[in-house]
Amino acid sequence: MKKTVLDILRRKGRDVWSVGPDQSIYEALQLMADKNIGAVLVLRGDHIEGIFSERDYARKVVLRGKASRETKVGEAMTRMVAYVGLNNTVEECMALMTDKHVRHLPVLEEDRVVGMVSIGDAVQAKISEQEFMIEQLESYITGSW
Repeated sequence: MKKTVLDILRRKGRDVWSVGPDQSIYEALQLMADKNIGAVLVLRGDHIEGIFSERDYARKVVLRGKASRETKVGEAMTRMVAYVGLNNTVEECMALMTDKHVRHLPVLEEDRVVGMVSIGDAVQAKISEQEFMIEQLESYITGSW
């Protein structure tokens, strides 16, 4: 049975960390460091304005010589946000991440953010799925059902 985004969220939880577009890059980085995460959603109320990642920081702040304490998240965030739903499979997540060159996908349910999935989450779920399959095949082969 293929693992879904819901399976991932059941294991890791549904915590979603976010900042507002008017907060400083420094505040976003501090939150990311505190939570040991690589990206935060940028929300205005319940509406997704974008996503801010370590990649955005490197490319749109550091390389452009901007100051993190003075630059607003809204100036450096990625505005086009790919997302998934609870029923998307791990394979669909990985394909979308590969196609869009992203490492984090917000999870939406009825236009509401209910979680976040990273490439690490997807890889871990895929490995777990494959380990289960191997165990089942070994049991079948050895006749220890």
